[in-house]
Amino acid sequence: MTLRGSVFTTNAGLPEADAVQVFCTQWNGINCIFFILLGGGLWEGSRMVEGQLLGNCGGILEGSGTHFLAWWEIYQHAIEQGIDPGCFCVRNQSLHGPSPVTTFGPKACMLQNPHAVMHIQDPASQRLTWNKPPKSVLVIKKIQDASLLQPFKELCVFLTEQKNMIVYVESKVLADPAIAGDESFGAVIQKFCTFREDLDDISNRVDFIICLGGDGTLLYASSLFQESVPPVMAFHLGSLGFLTPFKFDTYQSQVTQIIEGNTAIILRSRLRVRVVKESREKKGIIMTNGDSEGSRKSMQYQVLNEVVVDRGPSSYLSNVDLFLDGHLITTVQGDGVIVSTPTGSTAYAVAAGASMIHPNVPAIMITPICPHSLSFRPIVVPAGVELKIMLSRDARNTAWVSFDGRKRQEICHGDSITITTSCFPVPSICFRDPVNDWFESLSQCLHWNVRKKQNYLSSEEEEF
Repeated sequence: MTLRGSVFTTNAGLPEADAVQVFCTQWNGINCIFFILLGGGLWEGSRMVEGQLLGNCGGILEGSGTHFLAWWEIYQHAIEQGIDPGCFCVRNQSLHGPSPVTTFGPKACMLQNPHAVMHIQDPASQRLTWNKPPKSVLVIKKIQDASLLQPFKELCVFLTEQKNMIVYVESKVLADPAIAGDESFGAVIQKFCTFREDLDDISNRVDFIICLGGDGTLLYASSLFQESVPPVMAFHLGSLGFLTPFKFDTYQSQVTQIIEGNTAIILRSRLRVRVVKESREKKGIIMTNGDSEGSRKSMQYQVLNEVVVDRGPSSYLSNVDLFLDGHLITTVQGDGVIVSTPTGSTAYAVAAGASMIHPNVPAIMITPICPHSLSFRPIVVPAGVELKIMLSRDARNTAWVSFDGRKRQEICHGDSITITTSCFPVPSICFRDPVNDWFESLSQCLHWNVRKKQNYLSSEEEEF
């Protein structure tokens, strides 16, 4: 692919103060030149992909500093560096997804809607940074697990004494006799800030979160924040560890790196769930979460994995209507239905036969649990839709709903469950990057596609 000098001047649309740097490396066995626009992005032909960076590049060949390098200048520098000037190359595939075309033919175009802008982000470009140095951290420890006592104490001593951090700990964690009765740990306990679930609001006090345990600790951390969630660093000290990529052996260097910033994160979308219950009392009802629906009770939840509606203790099939954007799409008859995020697709949903979706994919998965119809397969719907679940008119029994396995409650006739994608994702800190971490978890935790390798077929065997 040949680059022309006009690419940098006519089609750029960028201030001339934006610098261009040229990197040299070996790509597919040949020497190539890569162009990086420090203030704008990466050029592919005459199209720029905003914010793009290339990794694993060699040394800097030239940086203009104040103006764009002309093609001839690049050519001359290539000759001086012993690079074949015939192979001026860039990656032929962007790390970003394709930009959707919004004009169709000579006259048709998509109606401009600022609230529905499609943005496809490169997962590798999601990096954590701090506007100000972090000063406070919430440490979440799995309750009543003796194996976590020593890691918890070591981490808290490191954070308070070496990093001078303000450490928040839940009150019931300190109620453990093994912690409260440790005199050598007493000086550290005095520095803790404590809180109680559902009673104390710490949403604006915590800069980041450290979880010690299994996947349940991350789910619990998510439930503590109904709006913006601080970055979460999860250590694998539990059973499965699909969502906990960090090993505790090198916690000091890893925590230090997080405090310094510039680490990879993955934004795990959550579901915003609103449960509205009909009043079954003549004198009205007290509202929850400040919502008022007249004679109704309204509750809201932020869910990281899944919403499960099932038949509960009843021996009858569950019979619930499923609406999408106000339209009835189907009636679920079976043991129940799972509405999950991409993160939750590898939890209960995959056990019920659903596909596994990478957390960066904007989607909601609907998975029936043991449906009565063999043709009822799991489906994936866009993340922007609104789902609504209600008991069918002819349902023989009530249903039960739970949110990430908690807050289980009964759903009766007239009640409704409304589910949309939340505006507040969980920023989960990666060990390496969002893609590698996910496939590593599939391999190590779920043993995805693990099988005995087929034996090699020798030339003598091929003849038969």
